[in-house]
Amino acid sequence: MAKTNPKVLARKKRAQRIRLKVHGTSGRPRMSVFRSNRHISVQLIDDERGITLLACSTDSKSFDASAFKGKSEQAREIGRQVAEKAKAAGIERVVFDRGGNLYHGRIRSLSEGAHEAGLQF
Repeated sequence: MAKTNPKVLARKKRAQRIRLKVHGTSGRPRMSVFRSNRHISVQLIDDERGITLLACSTDSKSFDASAFKGKSEQAREIGRQVAEKAKAAGIERVVFDRGGNLYHGRIRSLSEGAHEAGLQF
């Protein structure tokens, strides 16, 4: 067995535990968050059909990262954008899947931005 970072293993175990409990439908999709060191991405996923309904990321060409002071502010804006896109698609409620990350920092900022824009968890 290869050596692996214990923090990465702990995050993957948390993600598996969360995924067992969280399931998205077309009426209430799963809001899946991926956080890297530089970027943050969000997808709204219908697990019953196995499709991604919409997605937002700080890595996309339409997102201007230079307009924000830090990564937490960028995450808050991505939360607002995904909420606006969801409302345009007729989605009001989602199930939040933090991807094994702790509800802190950028993950919290993203969810607060989505709440501010009117998305219900």
